[in-house]
Order: sequence, then C-alpha cells, then structure tokens
Amino acid sequence: MVSERAWADAEIIWDFHQMHHEPRPCSVAVGLGSHDLGVADTTVDLYRRGMAPLIVFTGATSRTTQARMPRGEAIHYRERALELGVPPAAVLAEPKATNTGENILFTRAILREKRVEVESVLLVSKPYEERRAYATARKLWPEVEIVSASSPMTFQQYVDSIGDPRLVLDMLVGALQRLLIYPDLGFMVAFAVPDQVLDAYRRLCAAGFTSRIQPSAVA
Repeated sequence: MVSERAWADAEIIWDFHQMHHEPRPCSVAVGLGSHDLGVADTTVDLYRRGMAPLIVFTGATSRTTQARMPRGEAIHYRERALELGVPPAAVLAEPKATNTGENILFTRAILREKRVEVESVLLVSKPYEERRAYATARKLWPEVEIVSASSPMTFQQYVDSIGDPRLVLDMLVGALQRLLIYPDLGFMVAFAVPDQVLDAYRRLCAAGFTSRIQPSAVA
C-alpha cells in the first residue's frame, strides 16, 4: 500500500517532472522509445494536428522492453504509427539508442543524414520524463528550440494505466535523482529544484521507493 503522505509527495514530483509546454508546430516530432506505446500514439496525434511534418522514433531495447518489443522500441513505435495511418515517408526510426543522450545524438545524426533542416523539436516522452528529456536535449542540441510533450493525463490516470503504484513512485524518484546528479556529469543542463520537491524526494527515498535510483550516487 502507498500511504497518503507518499501519494501526495509523488504528485508533487509528478508535477515538477512536466514542463507544461503548449504544443506548437515544430520542424520535427521526436518520440522517445520506452515500454509505453502511448508515446507513439501521442506523437501520431500531434502529427495529425499539424504540429510536425515528420516523425522520428528513437530507441533500441532494454531489459524492460526486450520481451514486449523484440525488434526495438523505435521499430515497434514506427509500426504503430503506420497502423494509425501515418505515411511511411513521414516517419523514421532510429533503432540504436540505449539512453536519452543517445536518443538525442543519434536522432540529430539521422536528420542531418537526411538533410532535414531543424529549427525546433517537439520532444515526446512519458509524462514523468519530460523535464529529463528536455534537460538532455538542451545540453546536446542547444541550437534548436525544444518543446516538450507527453500524453495528457493526471497522476492518477497514469498510475491506473501502469497498474502498479509502487513501480510508478520508484520511477518518479529515479527520474528526479538523475535531474539532480546528471548535470554535474555533463549529461544535461541543470534546473533549480524547489525545496518542496526535494523534501518530497527525500521522504520517498526514506520510505523505500528506491528501486530505480543509482545507489552509488544518491542525492
């Protein structure tokens, strides 16, 4: 069971993880691969709304997606987009990236190879990965404007979609830890983290929601 205190702390962190950007037309939409096929659906919806003329899905497989997406996250995402009616020429797949930094770097490379001029990127991720993805892109692709997007849903709706509240809290804590430690490692730009968010993070760590953090670098 998740206590009321832990649930309230998770909602604080959930809200911080999201950038609260308003989607607007960009040069390209980039969907970051994961276990969540909803990222592909959201990217396609944004494409249909005229927010980007081209989609790039990026991602290999991980231990959490190998069984579900054996051909790679980007390939499965692209197949989903084609099922939903996106023309094949409008959706590319980058199937080698194994982390967020590689997602950005390898996507840049494939667009350069295709001679696609990029001034702005609509960066689509899981809701709780928006800020991490944005911070990584700002570090590794500083010359373009980044607009963050994800499936529009509440914290409760996301927990219901995953079906495992404890796992979701673990993921929220792990994502925040990376926002705290990765800037010093050169992986992303730094954000000021409000005291309220830090306090919530520390309480959740103390309560044992730590399966997704890096033990050697607990912030």
